[in-house]
Amino acid sequence: MAQPLIFSVSPEKENALRQRFADLGIDEKDITERFIRSGGHGGQNVNKVSTCVYLKHIPSGIEVKCQKERSQALNRFIARRILADKIENVLLGKASREQQERERIKRQKRRRSRKAKEKVLRLKHHTAEKKKERTYRPDDDG
Repeated sequence: MAQPLIFSVSPEKENALRQRFADLGIDEKDITERFIRSGGHGGQNVNKVSTCVYLKHIPSGIEVKCQKERSQALNRFIARRILADKIENVLLGKASREQQERERIKRQKRRRSRKAKEKVLRLKHHTAEKKKERTYRPDDDG
């Protein structure tokens, strides 16, 4: 039996990732994992330890590379999350989380712009009313 993967994250996050893999039909056996020496920030740890994680999902051919953190274990977890996102985008297309998020933001912006227009219109009407009251009327002389 294969040894379970251990990431340096909470058990809840680990279980959520495993559940997501199961929902998407991703099997750990279908993933090729390699470790590469990272570059950039992180000092001696990054220069000496292979903290960058490369994953390839063999059935779909999707590849992911992650070197966001200094810890290899954390990068392994993040890389798997990114891989799940990419596979979900391919499988679900328009129904994917990323697409839903884009649509939600579009709706928000559209709503905001309508509200902004209404506010500007109210201000214009208010200003017009003030100006009307300022106009000189000869019959109002006191």
